[in-house]
Amino acid sequence: MPFPHALEQSLDLLRCPACRERLWPGDGAVRCPSGHTFTLGRPGYVSLLADTRATSGDDPGMVSARDRFLTGGHYSPVREAVAALASASRPTTVLDAGCGTGYYLAGVLDHLPQARGLGLDTSVRALRSAARAHARAAAAAWDVFRPLPLGDGVADVVLDVFAPRNPAEFRRVLRADGRLVVARPTWRHLAGLPTAADVDPSKEERLRLALDRYFAPVVTEHVTYSMALDEQDAADLLAMTPSARHARREAHVPGTQITVSVLVTAYQAR
Repeated sequence: MPFPHALEQSLDLLRCPACRERLWPGDGAVRCPSGHTFTLGRPGYVSLLADTRATSGDDPGMVSARDRFLTGGHYSPVREAVAALASASRPTTVLDAGCGTGYYLAGVLDHLPQARGLGLDTSVRALRSAARAHARAAAAAWDVFRPLPLGDGVADVVLDVFAPRNPAEFRRVLRADGRLVVARPTWRHLAGLPTAADVDPSKEERLRLALDRYFAPVVTEHVTYSMALDEQDAADLLAMTPSARHARREAHVPGTQITVSVLVTAYQAR
């Protein structure tokens, strides 16, 4: 398998998770000078987790549902809001922490013809999609809760879209004038979807407390709209939410009208 061009273009961002040295391309793998080796998975992501176990990760059913739902354009207003805030400063290096299938990273790169992107996720199935999501997007298997396998100050923008957060590490890998873009649901999000999990009303305060030491909010966009879903769309949406881990997969989900309510905030690094 030829070495993926997008990954080769982003290798200068990465560091060996074992010894923090630079990584270099090899035959079907990346290696550091100390000899630590990390294999490439098809179609071109690199697994940096080695023998360690991730703390979470979407299973194949959740990833397939997400692929179908996002490809249908149902969250395109959210994607556009993320891309607008992420591209405002014309960044050239974008990190997506918890990238999933690469949908939001690809949307940002579409706005930035000179930029490159790197997505991190724990789900191998999601990374297979992320590695194909955009010609300038590389993908690597990593757990966002661990110290990130990147050098200090290498990213212009960090994306965190419906994903876990590691504020201290986000700040470390961002340049001094870097920007963090966080998208998260409000308490009204997915109103109308049967068995969807409720959003904790204290979530915004917990987010503020977690980020305040490292980041200052710059601007927030509230993306809200109503959309009609048929049975397949509704089932896919439910399957890609945290509720999917508790709901029966074979349960019937009727078509419905739901509310999308998402806050997208750009933060400046302190």
